[in-house]
Amino acid sequence: MKRTGGALKVLLVVGIVVLAGCAGAAPGDQAPTGPDTDDETPAGTANGTVEVHYINVGQSVSTLILGPEGETMLVDTGHYNDDGEYVLEYLRRHDVTRIDHLVTSHNDADHIGGNAAVIEYYETEADGIGGVYDPGIAASTQTYAEYLDAVEEHDVTLYETREGDAISFGAVDVDVLGPPEPYLEGEARNENSIVLKLTHGETSFLLSGDAEDDQEAYLVDTYGAELRSTVLKAGHHGSSSSSSGPFVDAVAPRAVVVSSAYDSQYGHPTEEVLRRFADRSLPTYWTATHGNVVLVSDGSGVSVRTQRDAPTDPLALRDAEPIEPGAGGEVVERARLGGDPVAGGTDGETEGENGGDGGDGGDDGTASGADALAVAAINADAEGADGENLNDEYVVFENTGGEPIDLSGWTVADEAGHSYEFPEGFALDAGATVTLRTGSGADTETDLYWGAGSPIWNNAGDTVILSNAEGDRVLEVSYE
Repeated sequence: MKRTGGALKVLLVVGIVVLAGCAGAAPGDQAPTGPDTDDETPAGTANGTVEVHYINVGQSVSTLILGPEGETMLVDTGHYNDDGEYVLEYLRRHDVTRIDHLVTSHNDADHIGGNAAVIEYYETEADGIGGVYDPGIAASTQTYAEYLDAVEEHDVTLYETREGDAISFGAVDVDVLGPPEPYLEGEARNENSIVLKLTHGETSFLLSGDAEDDQEAYLVDTYGAELRSTVLKAGHHGSSSSSSGPFVDAVAPRAVVVSSAYDSQYGHPTEEVLRRFADRSLPTYWTATHGNVVLVSDGSGVSVRTQRDAPTDPLALRDAEPIEPGAGGEVVERARLGGDPVAGGTDGETEGENGGDGGDGGDDGTASGADALAVAAINADAEGADGENLNDEYVVFENTGGEPIDLSGWTVADEAGHSYEFPEGFALDAGATVTLRTGSGADTETDLYWGAGSPIWNNAGDTVILSNAEGDRVLEVSYE
């Protein structure tokens, strides 16, 4: 990794002095390391939780990562149109007082729009920027010039960051998979994005910037199965030039996040890309309809939390209403990708997930169908007196896959052993939800009734236990 200080404008155009292993660099008191750096944490184990926040910044992208020991990383800063306003507001709202690592995936103005403002704020009103990481390809825009001016004015260390580097982030491995040396495609900025793979225990996240077909092909050829990640951020805001079939297959994600505007002038995410995700039964979260998307990993599984409950079937994303960038509102757990429930869920309405691999959705709607079934919401505390408003106590189930799930004979139970059986012939369509209400009423495609005479779900905490027709437990979601 190449390091520079003061004369930025000359640096990125002319060249950088190489400091072996980035010796002497200490952004956030954590020096960047090469690919051979020892890791004292055994593979497959993890301490603490990692949060990956995909901030709703409209037709742009900004990703905040919070490490187990308080480390912070910000990848991109939104569009130049808002000058970092949405990102700074989000960071302040989450009490982020220092950015240890500010990563620029590439220097297009819709990715570095808030760089200057973020650097200015943290260097003058907060606890500083540890280091800036840049792929080293310049842009001839005012936004880029302001970014460099801010780095130079505040003497922030900047690293030209390339394939084979790593960024020290506590117990989390952060490997840089791109851009390569030499650059691809005549130094085209998109095709030379900084590509990061974050690994925490058995979970991982792939951030591919605006990588398009050439860089994706390079990554597949170079890394193959090493690209496998729990969650993929769709490249280039869901453009048809990215998220190619071979690339998505190599990553084999269990969920995808798309960051773009609801009314994108480019049609992002494109139907072509959404079809690729749908063909692979990948639950897809879109910042334009889900709002801020926060993924919390404890090293064994990932809790998926969003501001709004919206369809995750890729072909149904546009059926939801948009949520404006910068809109307030807490995130709520909607699903879980593997492992046991993550501690620290939300109060009131709590969401869960399936314990399977989030994969193929299944053709028979039974065993493999369970992989796509999630608890979308739990309302244990009915309005008013619980016993007098039983139909306001409910659990919402969602089919996040691409095929219907036949729930005939499946059962829902609580920790006390109360049990409900789905009606014979009841199937939950792809992308659909069904609300199981505690009280009585006429069953419909969207509402089922337990028929209980008293509350089922304990307000102080309980577990939703779902078993298939063979009696095998396929989903457990606890709340407090």
